[in-house]
Amino acid sequence: MKKRLVLWAGAGLLVAAFWAICAFVTFPLTHQRLEAIWLLIDLTLPVAMFRHYPISLYETLAINAVTYGLAGLAVEMLRKQARRRTTRASLA
Repeated sequence: MKKRLVLWAGAGLLVAAFWAICAFVTFPLTHQRLEAIWLLIDLTLPVAMFRHYPISLYETLAINAVTYGLAGLAVEMLRKQARRRTTRASLA
């Protein structure tokens, strides 16, 4: 389970890095070019909802990794619980 949580956190880090690269590549007109996909950005990068507060790139990467890690923890616990139920049902 620890490896899966590390994978979830790594995915969060990669998603944040991807959006940082997109913002860097489209720098002069970042807000105008990414305006059509702000909903997708907000869903995959929760810290982006706080646009009015200055957050560094490193803080964004760390916050997104922690957010995805916590989401992964919730998913893995639900998965483990569902697996126990199916095992009990097959034994009965």
